[in-house]
Amino acid sequence: MPRAICVFCSSSEAVASDYKDLARELGAAIGQRGDTLIYGGCNVGLMGLLARSVHEHGGRVIGIIPRKLADNGLAYEEADEQILTNDLRDRKALMDERSDAFVVMPGGLGTLEEAIEVLNLKQLRYHRRPVVFLNSGGYYDRLFHFFEQTFEEKFVKPGVRKLYHTVAGVEELLIYLDEYQPPEIEEKWL
Repeated sequence: MPRAICVFCSSSEAVASDYKDLARELGAAIGQRGDTLIYGGCNVGLMGLLARSVHEHGGRVIGIIPRKLADNGLAYEEADEQILTNDLRDRKALMDERSDAFVVMPGGLGTLEEAIEVLNLKQLRYHRRPVVFLNSGGYYDRLFHFFEQTFEEKFVKPGVRKLYHTVAGVEELLIYLDEYQPPEIEEKWL
């Protein structure tokens, strides 16, 4: 069954070619499956590569981008649907509303901020959709180490580990999405 997959990723053109290849591979998989890409709407960096690859492989692209970025020429104009928002907060709300699953590719501050927000929303039971980190080359290993510290020091319940999943590659990601069963979510408060 086709689904809307929200992907958080970098808009940087300066990243290593391995990450660019990963964006193309993920885009090809989304397109070939007939899924829809929901993403931040940019035409540069991993975002642009991902969107073009989805299109090249027959998928649908919905770009959700703040007007300020679009006005600076950063919008992927070929998107099947382009939604302009007032700001980043509105962008994230629409991405959340329109998505069946969340994939976190390697990225910077914006990617990390988006990922943490959807995790927190899941922790608070606003949704039960999959949140998957595409941890290519161990990119997010230090983040997961930090998460472990939050569990150990009782800032976060260890059950939060069940709210996200990590995969090393696209094939493993697709299997996880296809087999996903929402976990039981315990109360946040200790």
